[in-house]
Amino acid sequence: MRAPMATRAMNLCSILGVFHHRSSTRCNSLGFVHPDSRLRSGNLRLSFIGGDQTRMHQSLVDLVMEELQLQRTRPRASSKTGSTSVKDAPAEKGEKKTLQKGMLLEFEKDSKKLVLAVAHRPDGKKNWMVYDQNGFMSSIRPQQIRYIVPDIEILEYSDIADFAKKADEILDPPILECAWLEVLEENQWVTVEDIAQIIYGDTGPLECYCTYVLLSRDDIYFDTIKTRDSVVYEPRPTDKVDEVLKRKMIEEVSKKELEDFVQTLISAKALPHGSKPAKSTWLVEANVRERIEALAAYATDNCKSEEQRKIARNILNAMRMSTTSTAAVGLLMDIGYFPIHVNLDVLKYNIRTEHSYKSLLAAEQVLGRTTDPDEHIRTDLTSLKVYAIDVDEADELDDALSATRLSDGRIKVWIHVADPASWVEPFGTLDKEALHRGTSVYVPTDTFSMFPEKLALEKMSLRQGELCRAVSVSVVLDNDGRIMEYAVENSTIEPTYMLTYESATELLYLKLEEEEDLQLLSEAASLRYKWRHYHGAIDISMPEARIKVSDPDNPEPTISLYVEEHDNTARRLVSEMMILCNEVIAEFGSSNNIPLPYRGQPQSNISDFSVFDNLPAGPARSVAYLRVMRAAEFNFRAPLSHDTLGVNGYVQFTSPIRRYVDLLAHFQVKAFLRGRVLPFSAGELEGRTFIANMHMKVARRLQSTSLKYWQLEYLMRRPKDKTYRALILRFIKDRTAILLLLEVALQATCEVSEGSGVGDQIKVIVKIVHPRKDFLDLEEV
Repeated sequence: MRAPMATRAMNLCSILGVFHHRSSTRCNSLGFVHPDSRLRSGNLRLSFIGGDQTRMHQSLVDLVMEELQLQRTRPRASSKTGSTSVKDAPAEKGEKKTLQKGMLLEFEKDSKKLVLAVAHRPDGKKNWMVYDQNGFMSSIRPQQIRYIVPDIEILEYSDIADFAKKADEILDPPILECAWLEVLEENQWVTVEDIAQIIYGDTGPLECYCTYVLLSRDDIYFDTIKTRDSVVYEPRPTDKVDEVLKRKMIEEVSKKELEDFVQTLISAKALPHGSKPAKSTWLVEANVRERIEALAAYATDNCKSEEQRKIARNILNAMRMSTTSTAAVGLLMDIGYFPIHVNLDVLKYNIRTEHSYKSLLAAEQVLGRTTDPDEHIRTDLTSLKVYAIDVDEADELDDALSATRLSDGRIKVWIHVADPASWVEPFGTLDKEALHRGTSVYVPTDTFSMFPEKLALEKMSLRQGELCRAVSVSVVLDNDGRIMEYAVENSTIEPTYMLTYESATELLYLKLEEEEDLQLLSEAASLRYKWRHYHGAIDISMPEARIKVSDPDNPEPTISLYVEEHDNTARRLVSEMMILCNEVIAEFGSSNNIPLPYRGQPQSNISDFSVFDNLPAGPARSVAYLRVMRAAEFNFRAPLSHDTLGVNGYVQFTSPIRRYVDLLAHFQVKAFLRGRVLPFSAGELEGRTFIANMHMKVARRLQSTSLKYWQLEYLMRRPKDKTYRALILRFIKDRTAILLLLEVALQATCEVSEGSGVGDQIKVIVKIVHPRKDFLDLEEV
């Protein structure tokens, strides 16, 4: 009989070093190099206890010499010729056995579970009824049988448990490596019985079953080769085994790192809000950063690869959480990586929240510049009283107004627009950055400006009491509001007042003699409003919520909300002057053949808007108009009619600091005023406008969702029994209507009572509100 693997591995590993050093280490860890090692295998028991040291050494030498003799006389299979392959294997080696009553077998039960059982009787032509060790009877198909234990008959199912217990006692997975090394040396296929003989020195039922178990669990050392009549095993080459071991080692390291990461997450979750780790601490170590960034990408549906998605799912599974983006968001909030009120859309839409280093460097260079490229053609308008009117929280101030009455009684107005094109060159670093932002983004918690903030505020914006560069559009209006004369020029202005809409409205109401220019602007705005509406303009203005959130990272931030009505006198004044300026620029471009982003809006599908006259003026009628309006269009060679505004041409020009399409118009107009070649052709303008508008659509979506989140947060913090005034805008189905909550300027659906109609005001209460889920449930009272 061949000496068992335990004995021979001890001799060869410890004395001759025949085996690979990795095998020696493994054998040593299993106790094979110690003289008191033992191996139990059925009735086989080898022991080196007892006898003196000399006898023991003598026996070791004898065994080694015996092994060497065996190696010299044993026929070797050549890797080139005479090798034994599976194809050449005799049928009796590893052949399949016919199932008979009393045979012990292992079969695959539900969910890949392997079960030992004893064959009881046939069940039909192919199936068998078997008892498992718990006494349960099952009918199994031949395909379910994984192994039939040879040379054993089990009479009672209770004997199965004893057999399984003995198998557990002698199962030793690491020893399979030693067997692989010996088989690899012989370079031939082997059966379960062959390996059982190598490992245990016996091919009894217990030894064969344990060997089968080792091989069935092995994915390192042997390839299983199944033929129609047999199952045999071939040793894998060393390089392939090393590759598998390396991969497993990496997997083990990764598994350990994941376990450590999960423990870190659990610890962070347990900390109170103010004591959670700072976001930056999660980004220090590479393996931690990789996992936290995978979670963040998964939370925002922004994974860069399937591998990143897999990492996030593994983390969620390890945390025993559902593998949804919502669960990832909750986890990141719980550990403090995401603030409670994180704006997920900023991450989801890849909004540029920071300016690049190149952009900031370019801005610094501009800030240090004192020369003005338009100095020789800039008109001094510092003698004019200049009003800059905007919302209270505005930072980027890019328009202001002046007015005077001419000797013939007509009104002349100036629309002064900030002049960023005197600081920024087309195709330069700042221009490219602005193009790929498209617009400044305003959310209740932050502002992401199109230009670096310092440059936008210190150099480009119109600032009270300071000399500022501008492009001024002057217009003389006839008494009916039509444009009689206009001019477009580079200018220098000194803004006199910086007013909010509320303060400007109050000044207009007071009708102070010293603010006659402001009254003239209001009068000019009224003339223009009448002129436009005479030519088909319609009102589509809606109340807007303005929200400012202080300390948004705090779970209980301060939310300031007010509703801005569009029929506010000062707001209407500014709106009319902006429309007037944009109309003049379109006329100026057309007269001088300047390619510009001309914007138009064709008539709606309803030719006569009088069909909406039965609706009350205001939001309800505006919503009806908006539902039938057609989309805006662009032409880059000639003006388009803008029927909604009631003007023959329109070019957005009044917001060049915060809207890229306006900046494009400035580049073109400024080049013409300088007498230079225009920087962009009509085709180039179209391409750039398309890119900018894509970014603007994303920005508008972000601004809308962010505003609504904080509107819902605001409602959630109000008293539960508070009632709100709501205006019925339109009906969706039966009594389900879209309402406008007037106190917060928020649209929502609600069931309303019989007899209510569009334009009616009702009272509602908030039943359920969930900002993160974008859910609001209202009830009429």
